[in-house]
Amino acid sequence: MSGTPFQKRGDVEALAEHALSRALQLGASGADVLCCSSCGSSLSLLDGEIEECSSGVSAGIGVRTIISDGRQGIASGSRLDAASVDALVEWSLHNARASEPEEGVGLYEGPLISDPGLDAEDLAIRSIRHEERMKYCLEMTKIARGSDARVRSVREAAWRNGWGESFFATTNGLSGWESSSGASCGLLVLAEEGEYSEMGGYGIDALRMDEIDIVKIAKRAVKDTVSALGGAPVPTGTYTVMIEPEAAAALVDVVGKLFCAPEIQKGRSLLRGKLGQNVASPCVSLTDNGRIPWKQGTSSWDYEGVPTQRTELVKNGTAAAFLYNLQSAAKDGVRTTGNCSRTMSSLPDVGTTNLILEAGQESPSALQSRIADGIYITEFMGLHTIDPVSGDFSLGAKGLRIENGGLTVPVSGVTIASNLLDLMKKITALGSDLTFSGSVAAPTVVIENVVIAGK
Repeated sequence: MSGTPFQKRGDVEALAEHALSRALQLGASGADVLCCSSCGSSLSLLDGEIEECSSGVSAGIGVRTIISDGRQGIASGSRLDAASVDALVEWSLHNARASEPEEGVGLYEGPLISDPGLDAEDLAIRSIRHEERMKYCLEMTKIARGSDARVRSVREAAWRNGWGESFFATTNGLSGWESSSGASCGLLVLAEEGEYSEMGGYGIDALRMDEIDIVKIAKRAVKDTVSALGGAPVPTGTYTVMIEPEAAAALVDVVGKLFCAPEIQKGRSLLRGKLGQNVASPCVSLTDNGRIPWKQGTSSWDYEGVPTQRTELVKNGTAAAFLYNLQSAAKDGVRTTGNCSRTMSSLPDVGTTNLILEAGQESPSALQSRIADGIYITEFMGLHTIDPVSGDFSLGAKGLRIENGGLTVPVSGVTIASNLLDLMKKITALGSDLTFSGSVAAPTVVIENVVIAGK
């Protein structure tokens, strides 16, 4: 347990049990405790010189109390001693008594089931030292400088790694530990050619060291940046759009939030009332899967202790299911899907785990070869502005021109204004290149008849 504030798991378990007992003594009908600890180190270089170098540890405990009429409260803190936890319990109950009763508030009745196959702790990441972080960042800087003469500056070569663990327990007798590790690696470069300049980069997050290839990351950062030099708008018109996987994943992430039951129940999702209806092209299938080994959204259970699962949200274009925690499921009279999300300081909510736009059968090159007049989109701007109720949006985009199946000139300064459901129904093909960006995965996406505003 070296390197983390949780020096002894037994002490944490005893503290959690103390908090739960105290909550019942003070009048709660139920309670749960979430204890989290993490430690990490980061290094960032600017043109080979240290810009940031830091390490830190954190630990805390959150106590949620429930009153029998459906009121609930939360309180959290970083002091791990009995007196401080007693104060948290009292504050949690104070917050519960000040809240309004809600339907469906309760604790999970089933067992807490741990699946060792879903553990995500790589000891190689935990053992990385400062000298190794420096080596990785210097090597990325060297590769970037030597890859293309148009690279004028390596604005950031960064490496971060860390690990953490959490303990969850309830007054229903559930208790269990989970732990994970992770590392991120990325490069930001400035490229110039004549009167044009472009800042860009690339990076990845991974749970295993063998998923990180710093040579590929550095070369991808340079390639993506220099390929955007001199970008200009295309003439306003209707085009076939081909979206690269990382940009597609960013769009899928927005779509995934629309399937969270609380948003639907509160009228904040355009999918309200559309279960069983056609919401996308028949080639589109979207799943949420919290049980994929070595992925960021994976765990044995959610933050209510419910086992995670695979849920088909869209099947062949039809809305098939929504995502639930215990409370939202009770409101709709269905079973929870194991999608409770929360932090130590927040009440239970609903979120995605590993959100996946399922891949197709054809390679990206095969899909591209059939596009005579199109745009290959590498980045969207303004995704946060999509209206979740109407689905209307106006997004900036950049990428490359596709002419007669080949990539030609860089494109920037264009706008796509449409509706999210309309766009999903215009998807005509999905590539075989499924790529994870954090906990969201998507392949190359092809969409026909997209109106793009340019010059």
